[in-house]
Amino acid sequence: MQLFTTAEAARYLRLKERKIYEMVSEGTVPCTKVTGRWLFPKAELDHWLASSVTRPAGMTRAEPAPIIGGSHDPLLEWALRESGSGLATLAVGSEAGVARFIAGETIAAAIHLHALEDPEADANVAAIAARNDLQDAVLVAFCRREQGFLLASGNPLKIRSIDDVIAKRARVAVRPKGAGAQLLLLSLLHRAKAELDALVSVSPVCPTGPDIAQAIRAGRTDTGIATRSVANSAGLDFVPIVWEPFDLLMRQRDYFRPPLQALIRFLQSDELAARAKEMGGFDLGAAGSVRFVV
Repeated sequence: MQLFTTAEAARYLRLKERKIYEMVSEGTVPCTKVTGRWLFPKAELDHWLASSVTRPAGMTRAEPAPIIGGSHDPLLEWALRESGSGLATLAVGSEAGVARFIAGETIAAAIHLHALEDPEADANVAAIAARNDLQDAVLVAFCRREQGFLLASGNPLKIRSIDDVIAKRARVAVRPKGAGAQLLLLSLLHRAKAELDALVSVSPVCPTGPDIAQAIRAGRTDTGIATRSVANSAGLDFVPIVWEPFDLLMRQRDYFRPPLQALIRFLQSDELAARAKEMGGFDLGAAGSVRFVV
């Protein structure tokens, strides 16, 4: 995630720093405060700007890029290639994927969100239903995935839960802020009545599940949250946490266009079912069904 300082945000928005501070105090510009400093996520500024654009009557939005942004998933990447959809992926995390989608940068967003109070809750539908900046959108099921702790072969620290991770001071590979796996980690900590600083977090942040697997195999970290399929492909141990919905957020108008239709048709194919079984940790029972319409 690219973050601007106040001076950088002022230059980016072509405003004076004083004006930026005024907007911060009024709560009219997206920002966050870290160790006493105001920071401005570029993606949020772009979304804020795009959402406030006034268009002449009859003018439509520019066509989004043929990219599914958001969460990384190896089965989704494989399905995009094999379906002939012509779509690419951009792994930026679930929340950033939604922001890019709303800003019109991508044709769809792949998401797996988690509520802080309940890691097992179906947070995707709840989160999309709660937004007031989405129109003409539809949430389509891709699969359900099994998420858990990745561990070195043999699970040398005998980790079975987040309590073990904390008590044994296991080194934890974390994901970017807003990534679905990071939201799940925060939810587990909340249930355990612990904070993020209770963990021994390692740097740098791991953008995807395979990055966590590589960090474990290299001995740089002891554990991290990713899917069973990632553990299987890397030959790592896996301690399950939860089955989660993994969905695709798209515009209704784009749903009926050839790229996404090619993918949606492929979700019911024997080829995808065989691949999911081979990779492990996937349930395709609802694949291709519409879960929510805005």
